[in-house]
Amino acid sequence: ENYAQRDDVQAFIAEMRARHGFDPDALGELFRHTKPVVAVIKAIMPPRDPAVRSWQAYRSRFVEPKRIAAGRRFMLAHATELAAAEARFGVPTEITAAIIGVETIYGKQLGRFNTFAALTTLAFDYPLRAELFRKELEELLLLAREEDRSPLSYIGSYAGALGLPQFLPSSRRRFAVDFDQDGRIDLTASRADAIGSVANFLVEHGWERDAPIAASVTVSGDGIQALIEEGIAPRRTPGQMESADIRIQKIGAGDTPIPDFPAALIDLVTPNAATEYRLGYRNFYVITRYNRSSFYAAAVMDLAAALRALK
Repeated sequence: ENYAQRDDVQAFIAEMRARHGFDPDALGELFRHTKPVVAVIKAIMPPRDPAVRSWQAYRSRFVEPKRIAAGRRFMLAHATELAAAEARFGVPTEITAAIIGVETIYGKQLGRFNTFAALTTLAFDYPLRAELFRKELEELLLLAREEDRSPLSYIGSYAGALGLPQFLPSSRRRFAVDFDQDGRIDLTASRADAIGSVANFLVEHGWERDAPIAASVTVSGDGIQALIEEGIAPRRTPGQMESADIRIQKIGAGDTPIPDFPAALIDLVTPNAATEYRLGYRNFYVITRYNRSSFYAAAVMDLAAALRALK
């Protein structure tokens, strides 16, 4: 059966009419053309036998020769746009480029799912996160109305993410910018719009121009676990951490001192290997607003460092 026959979908249609003035008949027609996408549910379900959490395995997926080479080509081809975004938003060019690289390999993996069908499937057939995806389905309908497009015309990931930055519809509406100033926002065809939108997302979440992101360190002492359990939001300066029964020593970067700003102690764990530690400053935390994982933010940092080394 199609979704239009379901009571929960009819209730959603009524809400969209009351809240935003949508035509219930037009929405009903959209849902009549939409059936559950089994592949979406399979893709989003956690594995039955989850892999052991491993930083080295995670990092190797994103910081590897092919992605670095593609990133270098992307930075050369769009040097003007990246420089303009850095000047306007204060986000280093290699950080913006690295996020696009991690998300879609610079446009190579944009997703192949109909976004309306994917979000409908998750909103009504994935109870674990139904509230989130119903909100994103609502945002997609609003986006389509604003852009005078059919909601059925969007293509993206199985989770409803769109374009090179892989923005969910809510982020697309809130943070995407017309950076090439052609009168429309296109996060798939316009590399400039994608670049500007990634940088704008970071700034809107608190990115600090010219501020540190993270520092690789070695740590020792009895207070390590307590600091890790405080989470990834910056709370203590390195000096305050050392007062909490922990000793910190910077790795690399010559004699440059550890920046004395509030940070979090980040543990990057790999089974049967020594744990890597970083002091994650405000900008590290901002990257985790893009994907709420310290592994993700560290991989973005390391890919960015590889791209910066090729300048």
